[in-house]
Amino acid sequence: MSKVIKFEQTGEPDVLQLIEEDVAAPAKGEIQIKVAAIGLNRAEAMFRRGQYLEAPELPAKIGYEASGTITALGDGVEGFNVGDAVSTIPNFSMNQYGVYAELTNVPASAVTHYPANLSFEEATSIWMQYLTAYGALIDIAKIQPDDYVLIPAASSSVGLAAIQLCNLVGAVPIAMTRSSDKKQTLLDHGAKHVVVSDEADVIESVNKITHNQGVRVVFDPVAGPMLETLAAVTAQQGIIFQYGALSSEATPFPLFTVLAKGITLRGYTLFEFTSNPQALASARDEIYGWLESAQLKPVVAKTFPLDDIVKAHQFMESNSQLGKIVVTV
Repeated sequence: MSKVIKFEQTGEPDVLQLIEEDVAAPAKGEIQIKVAAIGLNRAEAMFRRGQYLEAPELPAKIGYEASGTITALGDGVEGFNVGDAVSTIPNFSMNQYGVYAELTNVPASAVTHYPANLSFEEATSIWMQYLTAYGALIDIAKIQPDDYVLIPAASSSVGLAAIQLCNLVGAVPIAMTRSSDKKQTLLDHGAKHVVVSDEADVIESVNKITHNQGVRVVFDPVAGPMLETLAAVTAQQGIIFQYGALSSEATPFPLFTVLAKGITLRGYTLFEFTSNPQALASARDEIYGWLESAQLKPVVAKTFPLDDIVKAHQFMESNSQLGKIVVTV
């Protein structure tokens, strides 16, 4: 028997239920993992609410990222051994798999080794955040030294990953956050500038930082009315990555600004990247090397035990964290 988190209806964090159930042996092409730590993601909160890219098939499992130890291998799996320490890459549907559990089966394509210098808590905090930022900033936008990159919701795990990747290549990360209480911490974590959107004029602040050039890349998970402001601070022929929809408000399309500046407004999710085996392998290997050499370092905001999964989701939705929320098993 294994403890597993499921939900029978969509809604607030308290719909999450801790149950016990038998876990089948891994099927062909699957790997079974004894979970040590689980990394929480906004995508899972949206899935729980029924507001995600796919609707949950109830009763639903949940969870993309886990780290732990391999306990069994399905037929046809190569490159892994029982006892290996591994973590998961989000490249599957939560309607098929979910890693909020003590013991879970996942497709072998979603399993990878991680550098030995990382703890289980850090290892479950790497692939969603670094691959999401890498795919947009490094692979598609190909950010260069001295490029200005604006990062709304910068205190999220993906936001911090974007800051770190900008610094690796010499780009200039401009963090955006709603309140000033995170400003110094964001600077401490590598942001070259911080714009506090609830306390300052965003357009004026960004224009001052960029000497009226605007930013070449915007990496935004929020959307909503702020998109018009983001377009206003984007440079000629700049690109806006819209990789999330955290705002509950409508998102107006800034038509005339986009036309006048030749802006590319690019919808983007991690899954277009992780569904490409060659691109994924290349990015994974490069990120692995940066993690191993400590050029990248995941930030763990807070940990909760599995029994407190409801509290962990409540904390995630409070927007008070900086970095990754981790659940230990």
